[in-house]
Amino acid sequence: MTTYRLESIKQQVLARYRQLEKERNEKPVADFDPMEKMMVRTSVVKAEDMLSIERIINKSDLLPIAYLETGTKASRAVCRIALRNRNGQIQGYGTGFLVSPTLLLTNNHVLETKEIALYAAAEFNYEMDENFKPREITSFAFEPDKLFITDETLDFTLVAVQETAGNGTELSSFGFLPLLPQKGKILEGEYVSIIQHPKGGPKAVTVRENEVRFLSPDFIHYVSDTEAGSSGSPVFNDQWIVVALHHAAVSDPDNDTEWIANEGIRISSILAFLAGQSPIEPHQLLAALLQGVSEPAAEAGQMEVGQLGEDWYSGVSGYDPTFLGEGLTVPLPVLTDEIAQDVALTKDGKPVLDYTHFSIAMSKSRRLAFYTAVNIDGNELVDVNRGNDKWYFDPRLEEAFQSGPELYEKNDLDRGHLTRRQDPNWGPDAIRANEHTFHFTNCAPQHKNFNQKTWLGLEDYILENAKAHGLKVTVFTGPVFSEDDDLYRGEFKIPAEFWKIAVMRNGEGALSATAYLQTQKDLIGNLEFSYGEYQTYQVRVAEVEALTNLNFDQLRAHDAYVVDGKAKATKIEEFGDIQL
Repeated sequence: MTTYRLESIKQQVLARYRQLEKERNEKPVADFDPMEKMMVRTSVVKAEDMLSIERIINKSDLLPIAYLETGTKASRAVCRIALRNRNGQIQGYGTGFLVSPTLLLTNNHVLETKEIALYAAAEFNYEMDENFKPREITSFAFEPDKLFITDETLDFTLVAVQETAGNGTELSSFGFLPLLPQKGKILEGEYVSIIQHPKGGPKAVTVRENEVRFLSPDFIHYVSDTEAGSSGSPVFNDQWIVVALHHAAVSDPDNDTEWIANEGIRISSILAFLAGQSPIEPHQLLAALLQGVSEPAAEAGQMEVGQLGEDWYSGVSGYDPTFLGEGLTVPLPVLTDEIAQDVALTKDGKPVLDYTHFSIAMSKSRRLAFYTAVNIDGNELVDVNRGNDKWYFDPRLEEAFQSGPELYEKNDLDRGHLTRRQDPNWGPDAIRANEHTFHFTNCAPQHKNFNQKTWLGLEDYILENAKAHGLKVTVFTGPVFSEDDDLYRGEFKIPAEFWKIAVMRNGEGALSATAYLQTQKDLIGNLEFSYGEYQTYQVRVAEVEALTNLNFDQLRAHDAYVVDGKAKATKIEEFGDIQL
């Protein structure tokens, strides 16, 4: 890399830092809800880390002892990059790290071109052991002809690495650092750690003395001890999740011995850039890296199907029957004998799939949910971006019991969320909850006019009331399965009706349940050229039970719609008609 290019990067970093500093001085009060930011931040924290909130909010220095072990594991994927010319002479050093089993991330100004990468090497284990003895270095060649993506503006290069070193060591033995696409993995005022090869020397780490000063859309600025050769280092939060790619340290223009800024490129921006590129061959090298990141569909109207790793399902809370408070237990509905044999069991034999703050029971024959059950906390709702609309098969359940693209592609059927996307998005796990709602298990075929109008209006009404009044609400939702439902594409029966039951604590502290029935019967006669009326009714809980063969037991006794044992289905013309 030329001296001019390095100086240009430093000047750009300095200019960005000064601008952010100026904006902060002019507007010292944050224009966002700090509690909401905290909730998004803690959504990437493991529930077992009980000290995390204290660190994030109160700047505590307490860390679980596993922090050190986790950091050591993370360091294995970091390597020194040795830059050589055609004659094998050393030209300089940088740092890089594995982000998938075969791909390495570093700076563009470290590996600017394929040719430079061809003569460079990734050297792992260049470090001292606990006795300060050097470990044996393992060197891998780069394979830029397999994959080489670079961008000067974001100053990153993603390049393929050979899978086996000359001494027979497998690249996979060093693991890799998974990259998460969402923003919010670090907050201003927190501290980052950087694993690096300063001045091309043995691997070193700066641990938690690196305060984050500013966050901008694509960059993060922090105070840290880094040296030349540290370019391309991973920047970690306290959970050893990579939040940025380090690329420049800038000296004070008034004092060459002082450093005023370090800058990294946000991982979310790098992944968004990669997802926005035209398809690159061989695409499979990017597949694991871009999980959960929007990629262009192969053709108009083609549905994106993603895959989530096992960690997305570990320790999920599921629906909580005691959510509404002491003495107000609301259990999951019981499947009556007529449908109990049709429940789809998970691969480990469970009748219910648990997600973050909601649960689902699936029908084998219909390949749709009997019901979904979600807890909504109006005091802790987090506004999570919808994301890329990628949908997932749940790996815990046989795909034969799930309806995917073969049902929803190239027609007027929406993948109607049964548990509404925003409903479980509260508390520290809001981001994971949002992603969990995009499972095929949590959707049902709903005509676009039905899903986007009547159903949406009712869901908005319930959620907005919960948010406005700080309510805790439990909501059950599902389709009505009928023998005379229309058969579509020779294998799918399209439900003509959907139901919803909302349960909350009333003013007297007792349970209150309200039930709703919506129909799309007049909309689905011709899925390509359909039109007609749709209707919404408030009905008794008992009527939902009769239609679905589900037993809600005690909720019948708490039906707010039944007065003196009587109730007549009421058509809802406006939301003022609803009796809560």
